[in-house]
Amino acid sequence: MTVFRERRLTLQDGLRLYFRDYGDPLSPRWPLLCLSGLVRNSADFADVAERHAGERRVLAPDYRGRGRSDYDGDWRHYDPFVYVNDLAHLIAATGLQRVIVLGTSLGAALAMGLAVMKPTAIGAIVLNDFGPEVIPEGLDRILDYVGTDHPQPDWPSAARYLRALLPNLSIRTEEGWLKLARGTFREGTDGLLHVDWDVNLARPLARLSGAAPDLWPYFHALGRLPVLALRGALSDVLSDETFARMALAKPDLLRVTVPDAGHAPTLNEPAAAAAVDDFIRRF
Repeated sequence: MTVFRERRLTLQDGLRLYFRDYGDPLSPRWPLLCLSGLVRNSADFADVAERHAGERRVLAPDYRGRGRSDYDGDWRHYDPFVYVNDLAHLIAATGLQRVIVLGTSLGAALAMGLAVMKPTAIGAIVLNDFGPEVIPEGLDRILDYVGTDHPQPDWPSAARYLRALLPNLSIRTEEGWLKLARGTFREGTDGLLHVDWDVNLARPLARLSGAAPDLWPYFHALGRLPVLALRGALSDVLSDETFARMALAKPDLLRVTVPDAGHAPTLNEPAAAAAVDDFIRRF
């Protein structure tokens, strides 16, 4: 396992943001900033970091309300605009001049937001199974489980729960499901495993049921920025139609469909790993 530094940043409102810091901060290669999905965290990018930390710095934060970052006492701050501001603060505080942003699901939306907010700091983007439009049914599926804890008695039970909840993930081994479980749950003082996020983060999302914001203006704002877009062939979040429209709107967009993967590809699938690694190593 690649060694990483555990770091914390005090944000403008006093909350402490946790992030993993891999690799050499003085590397001349562009750093890689990894942004996870809605209820995911920095652990999701351990394998990506393993592949790239030998040649560049890799940062992977836990958003507020997830993982080892502080939970917010005001649930109204669980908002994409707040997350983008937190990430802009992280970029400034760590002295990043030009970064590649790898975003999965919500992380992809935040990557587009960063490209608008800090255009000179963003050098290239990978959008993992997310686009300017979201399939409503897929959004509702995600929102259904975000706002409720799902205590589990042990790690095998947690893995079985996730396997039933996310049947279209490309994970094929028990070891893989256990690894996902350890990045999803944390041990509680009651001896049970609890979801590793603040269930209150679902409260501001309730208004999105059946709909999602129009992100086409953010996508168009990417201009000629180098962008790789991935779509899981079984995705219920990013439709094939939207994926095709993205290519029409941005002719230089690099697109890869990941076979037998739902929302969202883990980035360890051969097609996804090859595409992402080749793209990142260009910079």
